[in-house]
Amino acid sequence: MALCQHDCIVVALLALQLSTSCQSGLVNTLTPRLLLVEDTPDIALWLAAALRQGGMGVEHAGDGLAALEVLKPGHGFDLVLLDLQLPGRDGLSVLETLRRNGDEVPVLVLTARASVPDRVLGLQLGADDYLSKPFELAELEARVQALLRRPGRMKAAALRLGALEMQPGTGEVLWQGQALSLTPREVAALQGLLASPQRPVSKDTLHARVFAAESAELDAVEVLIHRLRKKLETLTGPQGVRVTTFRGMGYMLTLSTPDHA
Repeated sequence: MALCQHDCIVVALLALQLSTSCQSGLVNTLTPRLLLVEDTPDIALWLAAALRQGGMGVEHAGDGLAALEVLKPGHGFDLVLLDLQLPGRDGLSVLETLRRNGDEVPVLVLTARASVPDRVLGLQLGADDYLSKPFELAELEARVQALLRRPGRMKAAALRLGALEMQPGTGEVLWQGQALSLTPREVAALQGLLASPQRPVSKDTLHARVFAAESAELDAVEVLIHRLRKKLETLTGPQGVRVTTFRGMGYMLTLSTPDHA
């Protein structure tokens, strides 16, 4: 969509504001990666241009389904700017899915829905901050910086079973300290199993975690678990792990017995 002269002037002014803040030393020297989830093209263009000018790395998703596709395990984003009124899946649904999957990436909600119940619900579902539209860019930049400085950005504790280890923040999977080559879907399924030790994880739960933004059949979980099981079976040495099927209940990651090592 072409921007008129007025729109271009607005973008330039927004970028200048963030550039001034950057020069004042507010922006971290390491480039933060932001995901902007906004369905209005003009607003997305303005914000992305201004944030990039301010030293941020910005990627854009135009709807909730696209956002969930990008925000798979190991996505590496430092912050999500999330509009609530989105096509496909609304912002609250995206937020709820992220937190249910154990993703603790900071989320700043941007919305015209400024009622107290909406704000409370967003915070209860795991939003880190809330900014009502329309807003001043200076306030947005200040809130972004505050979230990026939070101690909570430290890596979450690793998930472990035997010699298998996963870093939830990055999606990196290690076997006896060596990185494993897994697909994003395999990583998502493995994280779901590691996060529920000593109890089976249902097929429905794994489907929601891995295929949340897709229209995959439930049987796709069986195919995925089969591939993951085969890869785990190739790992040799002590403290091995395997995927055990509990009929009617789901799957559980267990320590291998000597016969299965």
